[in-house]
This record gives sequence, C-alpha cells and structure tokens, in this order.
Amino acid sequence: QTWKKQILLVTSTPLVFSGTPSVCACRLLNPATILCLPPLCSLPSNGSRAQTNLSSMLAPQADRVMNLSEWEQRWQDNRIGFHQPQVHKMLESHIDKVLNGRSGVRFFFPLCGKAVDMKWLADMGHSVVGVEISEKAIRQFFEENNMTYSEEPVPAISGAKVFKNSEKNISLYQCDMYSFSSAIDGQFGAIWDRGSLVAINPQDREKYAALIISLMAEDCRYLLDTLLYNPELYPGPPFFVPDEQVHSLFGSRCDIETLQSVDAMTDRQREWGLDYLKEAVHLITMKSS
Repeated sequence: QTWKKQILLVTSTPLVFSGTPSVCACRLLNPATILCLPPLCSLPSNGSRAQTNLSSMLAPQADRVMNLSEWEQRWQDNRIGFHQPQVHKMLESHIDKVLNGRSGVRFFFPLCGKAVDMKWLADMGHSVVGVEISEKAIRQFFEENNMTYSEEPVPAISGAKVFKNSEKNISLYQCDMYSFSSAIDGQFGAIWDRGSLVAINPQDREKYAALIISLMAEDCRYLLDTLLYNPELYPGPPFFVPDEQVHSLFGSRCDIETLQSVDAMTDRQREWGLDYLKEAVHLITMKSS
C-alpha cells in the first residue's frame, strides 16, 4: 500500500493494479505503458533493513579476534595505553545518575584491569567486584593503591583466584570473564563498563550482553562507555560499537538512555589512522516487568 500511494501522488492518470505471486504490475490505462514493481511481500521490513545496515557497519571488524593470552602479554609487556591513571570523567560526571540516591551500592567492573575508579568508589562507601584475566593487573591495583590483600582459590571456577583487600569491599576475580556468573558473587546494583564491551571480540558481543544482563539486579544502573569511529581505518581494539548495536544487544530487556557524546580525538588516535573519534556513555536499566 505504501508504494501504491506514492505512485498515485506522482501521476493523475488512472491506474489499474494486478499481480501474480512473482510480480505486481501497475498498468496505466494507456496499455503502452507498464510499470513493474516487486510484490509487497518481497519488500524488506524496517527491522530487516536495520539489521542489514548494522551488519554492514560492523563488517570491517567482524572477524577480528584477540585471545586471552594476547591480553595477558600486553600486561606483561606494559602495553596498557588503555589504562587511565585518573578517575574516568564520564563516571565522575554521571555518578549521581548511577547511584540514583542509593548508598552502599555493589558495583561490577567487567575486565577491570587496575582501574583507579574502583578505589574511588570504595572510598565513597560502595563495594566493588571486578573480573580480570591478568593476575599482574590485579596485584598492581592493590600494590599501587597501598592496600594489603589476600588471595584464595575460587572452587566453582577451575584455576581461578579471588583477591580481596583487608576491608573486604574490593574483590577481584582472576579468570575468564565468561566463567563468571551470578552464582559466584550474586547480582549487582551498578555496573561501570569502560573498556570492556569495546575490548571483547566483536563476535562475542551477544554472549557478553547475556552475561551482563544476568548480573543486573532489578534496580541495577549500568553505565556503558562506547567508541564511535570509522572501523575501516583501524582494526581495533578498542572496537567500534555503534548506538544501533547497543540497542540491538540490550534493548529487548532494558531501557537505554544516551547521556553524553563527546569528541575524544587525541594524537594517539591520529596515529592509529583515525579521522574522528566520538565517545558516548549510555545508562542502561532493566525494563519494568
């Protein structure tokens, strides 16, 4: 019906519509002129067009894979340009929206590294649980922040360890993130995802989103930091994650609000060959049941 109305708008000549399963002919009453159009059932839906567009955007990095051993080696070689020595400005700017008036919130940090944000939140009276593959990163976090800590095995995860400060308000699990679950340490009231979704292999994003949603308590407020750039110019990581994919991954179960988008271009990204870099932060919450 959509294309039928469009044709009627551009001609005042009377039209006759007829069709077969494979083609629909729009015939002017002048039999010398026939316009053939695809049948309605063959026109792509908005949903399928959106999925095609998203797949096209992601295609340049779709097959990029980094193994866990490569990440561990980066820590061993001190190739950690992704680490920030100060509390992230996006977290500082939007912490009130994340807390939403709550105190003593349990925060989850996926792929936590040695983020100083963890101590900042713990000093505010919150508790932090992180997951990180690099034992070196975890030890450096405690040592660089002058914290005494203990370590113990995690019986439910083969080969895993958990490191805890003496105050027991920071617990960092050294393991493959996909081995972690709510059965290990419960659900969380907040998640700060900076450098995690943009670091995992693009082909694992649906699995990652399912894990994150399973760790969200009903009142969880998930702050997600993403990067936007031309993926044809740089293979990643960090990877390009468009807003459309954030909605594709989380939109069926969660409400999503984009809080801020800023120009994040620096000389470092110019050296990667990028011509622009945008950083966006999203607040994701569970939909009301």
